[in-house]
Amino acid sequence: MKIEKTNFGNFEKDIVSLYTLSNNNGVVVKIADYGATITSILTPDAKGNVREITCGFENIEGYFSEEYKNNAPYFGGTIGRYASRIHEGKFRLEDEEYTLAGNDRGNHLHGGIQGFDRRMWQIDESTEGENEVLLALTLHSGHMEEGYPGNVNVKARFTLNNNNELIISYHAETDKATPISLTNHSYFNLSGFKETIHNHKVTIHSEAFLEGDEKGVPQGNKIEVVDRPEDFRKGKLFSKALNQMETGFDTYFLFKKDFQLKKVASIEHFKSGRAMDVLTTEPGMLFYSGYFTSDHLKRENGDQYGRYKAFCCETHRYPNGPNLDIAPKAITYPGDPYTSKTIFKFYTT
Repeated sequence: MKIEKTNFGNFEKDIVSLYTLSNNNGVVVKIADYGATITSILTPDAKGNVREITCGFENIEGYFSEEYKNNAPYFGGTIGRYASRIHEGKFRLEDEEYTLAGNDRGNHLHGGIQGFDRRMWQIDESTEGENEVLLALTLHSGHMEEGYPGNVNVKARFTLNNNNELIISYHAETDKATPISLTNHSYFNLSGFKETIHNHKVTIHSEAFLEGDEKGVPQGNKIEVVDRPEDFRKGKLFSKALNQMETGFDTYFLFKKDFQLKKVASIEHFKSGRAMDVLTTEPGMLFYSGYFTSDHLKRENGDQYGRYKAFCCETHRYPNGPNLDIAPKAITYPGDPYTSKTIFKFYTT
C-alpha cells in the first residue's frame, strides 16, 4: 500500500498538495491539504472496472470557479467548526451570547464564511503500512474565528486499509467551551456517474429524524419514520423515495446516543455491483440527496454533477445543537477532547 504526493495547484501564497492513498484492491482515495478535502474516490465494480464514485475536481481551480462558489456544494471538504445549520447564527454559552455569520438565509452553515473546508491544513503524519495507509492533517482555529469562542486544535486522520475501509477520525481540543461538530462532505454515486442516484437502494437504521423549520433548521422536534418517505429501515430504491419528496432529502436521521461505533446505513447499486456501508460513533447523520447541486458542475474527465447525481452521508452532532437541550455533546469543554470516527466500507455484491 502506498501514498503519493503531487502538486494540486496554488491557494493564495500556498502550494496545495494532493495525497493519493491506494490499497491492494484497486481502491484509491485522493486528499488535498486545502480543506482536508477528499477530491476523489475510485473503486472497482463487480467486474473489476475501476471508476470515480465521488464529486470533486482534478486541480484546485475547480473549487474556485464562479459556478462552484455560487453553488457552494462543499464537495469532499472537512466541515467545521460546526457542521450543518445553527439557527440565526446565534447561541448562548456560559452566560454569553455569540453571533456567527448568517451565510445561509440568515442561518449559520458549515462553519461560516471561511470554514475548515476553506483553510490550509498541515500534514502531521503520512504512513505506509502492509495493510493500511494513513494521512493525518492538523488545523488551528483561533479564538473568535468565525465568531466561535476558544482556541481549537484539530486533527483529522484518514486511513485506507485492505478491507476497503476508509476510516475518518477526528480529535479536537479547546481552551474554552465551544461548539464542535466535524464531518466529511463527500458526495457519492456508486454507478460511477453513469446515471443518477435513482437506482441506488438505501438502507438507514434509524427510527426517527429531526424535523426542520421552514429553513431546514431543527428546533428539537423528533418525528418517527413509520409510514413516511424517510423510512429506509428495510431498504428501498431512491426512485421510490424521491417520488414522495418535492426537493429530496436533507434529513438528519437519529441513532443511539452512545457514541459507540455501529453500522448506520448501507447503499447498493445493483447494475455495477458497487455497495458501501456507513459506520459511525456519531448520534446522527445528515442524509442529502443533492437536489440543489448545480447541473453546470462537472469533473474535468466529463463526470456530470447536478440534481440527484450524488448523495451525502454527513455523520455529525445534531444540527443547531448549541441551541437544543436534547443535543448530545454539542459543546466541547477544556480537558474533555472531541472525538469522532466514521467508516465508509466499499464492497461489491
